[in-house]
Amino acid sequence: MPYSPSPVLQNERTDILDILRGFALLGVMIDNLFGFSGWGFITQPMRESLATWPADGPLAMLEQVFINGKFYSLFSLLFGIGFSIILIRNEQRGINPLKIFYRRLFILLLIGAGHLFLLWEGDILLLYALIGFVLPLFRKCSDSNLLIIATLLIFSPLLFDAFSILFQYKNGGFLESLAQSIDKKTGLPTDDSFGQYLYKDGAGWQEWRNWQASGWAYRYAYILDSNRIPKVLGMFLIGFWAGRKMIYTQLHNYTSLFKKLRFWGLLIGIPAGIASFYFEFFQKKIPDPVGIFHTFFYAISVVPLCLAYTSMICLHWLKRKGNTPIKYLAPMGRMALTNYLMQTVFGIGIYYGIGLGLGGNKGPVFFISLGLVVYFFQIVYSNLWFRYFNYGPLEWIWRQLTYGKRLPLKNKTTTF
Repeated sequence: MPYSPSPVLQNERTDILDILRGFALLGVMIDNLFGFSGWGFITQPMRESLATWPADGPLAMLEQVFINGKFYSLFSLLFGIGFSIILIRNEQRGINPLKIFYRRLFILLLIGAGHLFLLWEGDILLLYALIGFVLPLFRKCSDSNLLIIATLLIFSPLLFDAFSILFQYKNGGFLESLAQSIDKKTGLPTDDSFGQYLYKDGAGWQEWRNWQASGWAYRYAYILDSNRIPKVLGMFLIGFWAGRKMIYTQLHNYTSLFKKLRFWGLLIGIPAGIASFYFEFFQKKIPDPVGIFHTFFYAISVVPLCLAYTSMICLHWLKRKGNTPIKYLAPMGRMALTNYLMQTVFGIGIYYGIGLGLGGNKGPVFFISLGLVVYFFQIVYSNLWFRYFNYGPLEWIWRQLTYGKRLPLKNKTTTF
């Protein structure tokens, strides 16, 4: 009797992957708070006038060195592992895995598009879905070829930036011009007041919609300028390789690898992260030749630190044999999509003028501290949720649309 397509059941899940997703949400949230809060638009004199400035500056530097880009890379790694799980699990059942994978991606694309165009320009889901559509092209690659291609993709921005310098162009220049033309139509200011547009007194619904009208174009101009597409695909492929090896089901067999990744990841990643921050400080962007130094050090800081963090979590999990507080991150990771979008709602509601309007004049000490409170709330909420339900709310909808069947949301073993 042929199997029908079905999502991964709770007893088939691997806690370490959910823990890593929950952990990744912390770094992604902190990264995104620098956007929600408007920190990037605050002038240096205004920053230095804040009472928290003596700590804000070092915190911003630490975020750039240890967090920026590293946790999106972790999510990319987990995305690749997820693809391998879909392949392996459905092929074992005699089901076409690509049909399931593409349907799942299409729904993610719709969710990401809604998030990008309707809520926040910093969305990453749409990009993941778009890049994910090419991932099956690599399913027949050998393990060694996967890693070679991944490495070439991760370092390919150096080549792209060299061409940009040589021919003096920006990859996302046409989108930036489009965004500026949209701004003219919606009346967004072009002077120094642009950065305070969302946070000024009286800013509300209209200002938010005007901002969003061009936000997607600025976002994808940045994605193209920073060559994020090959970097994300490279991490997808590393995750696909790790998933094919089923490392997540036999962590104890890879202790030596984890220790090496931890050692070399920290040894290479931290100095490179500091150097990347140093060249970022010059604010010399491609096609300025100085910008290629930032590209190089960013590349050799992000991936090594991402792999070091992943290895540290896995080694800790093994050492404590699962008896560790990080186990409470697993429910958060099980509903990562819901929690990711919930962070957007919190960010808009707390910092934009349409909400509490606390952005535009607060430093990292304030918004990171408040963010940690939100993150702790999400941990508690997620753990309570799974006492009564089988899936996160958005995960439940996503899975039903993917597999074309109704799934029980409520956990039959518990009652309210």
